[in-house]
Amino acid sequence: MSARPVISNREARRIFLDRHGLVDQPTGPSRGSDLLGVIHRLGFVQVDSINTVERAHHMILHARRTSYRPAHLRPLLERDRSLFEHWTHDAAIIPTEFYPFWRLRFERDSNALKERWKNWRRDGFEERFDEVLTRIAQHGPAGSSDVGKDEERGSGGWWDWHPSKTALEYLWRSGQLCVTKREAFRKIYDLTENVIPPKALTPRPTCEETIDWACSAALDRLGFATSGEIAAFWAKATPAEARAWCAEQLTKSTMVEIDVTGADGAIRRVFARPDLLDKTDLPEPPGFIRILSPFDPALRDRNRAERLFGFVYRIEVFVPAPKRQYGYYVFPVLEGDTLIGRIDMKCDRSKGVLAVTAFWPEAGIGMGKDRLRKLNAALERTARFAGMESVGFQNGWQRDQRQ
Repeated sequence: MSARPVISNREARRIFLDRHGLVDQPTGPSRGSDLLGVIHRLGFVQVDSINTVERAHHMILHARRTSYRPAHLRPLLERDRSLFEHWTHDAAIIPTEFYPFWRLRFERDSNALKERWKNWRRDGFEERFDEVLTRIAQHGPAGSSDVGKDEERGSGGWWDWHPSKTALEYLWRSGQLCVTKREAFRKIYDLTENVIPPKALTPRPTCEETIDWACSAALDRLGFATSGEIAAFWAKATPAEARAWCAEQLTKSTMVEIDVTGADGAIRRVFARPDLLDKTDLPEPPGFIRILSPFDPALRDRNRAERLFGFVYRIEVFVPAPKRQYGYYVFPVLEGDTLIGRIDMKCDRSKGVLAVTAFWPEAGIGMGKDRLRKLNAALERTARFAGMESVGFQNGWQRDQRQ
């Protein structure tokens, strides 16, 4: 028997969802500093181009503030510059307050990507750096269609970028350029000093300070975590750096080891702040149904979601249609602190209809009248959020429970 403190699965789910803003009522302001506060609490919001209902970053924010609309985000990004776009585990929108801690990422990416992209035969992209930077300095922000006009154009996939497009991406990933805005989701780049406010450009944390910040900020947003989960949160610290950080925090007593009970009853040892055990008695989450993005921060780590919620989820965008178990882009459905199912839906914008193809409840989840009513209410909110006039259901949309 372990001498470590143990928290139950119910407590673990609620702690985790509370850190991700999914225990509160999804009401309140959704603009300006209030919206910035939501993103700060999450740490970042992943950006993704798929737009079957709305893009991932908008879906993530709407799940936490039902009054949120896509137009609310742009002023923070393009006017106030209180958010910037760069990489965590993928492209993400991040509070500009955190920008100084991205310098380590710029340094590491500038070395790793140059070698990696050379191996992918993006011939000549290094020779385009000065040309691209000069063009932007003299003529202003530019997208990939504005540079390298004399270069052969490929299919547009990342594996087939023309050299100047590759140069743009490299200069962005290495910190010399920033995304100043998006036009029809196409990135428009400018010199970093024209985008990031001076007060965020000045600090230059050391590698050690950056790793300390990244690991500490990750643990605060996860509630409890393994060293691997801490490293993966921002994808900034390496697994070895996160392990060393955890060991150091244990010696300083700024962190403790506890046991967390999974959905299947399995016990897993994790790290947590010493005061976490005083914060396990969280209120009952509202019995509100939320439709989540496949890239929601609460689900991004699929293995963690499976352990905590018993919810097995894999996106099937890249799976050939005949081999898909559910659908191209299926949305997880959360009720209170339980993931109750997944739904296949998309906007038919020509008809103004949110078209629901199928809903699969999880094993043990009954779809009685009250739950169906709450699901319909969630779908109607989503339809309004996406600019649709109504919700439509395909015949046979209520499917059997997952076994």
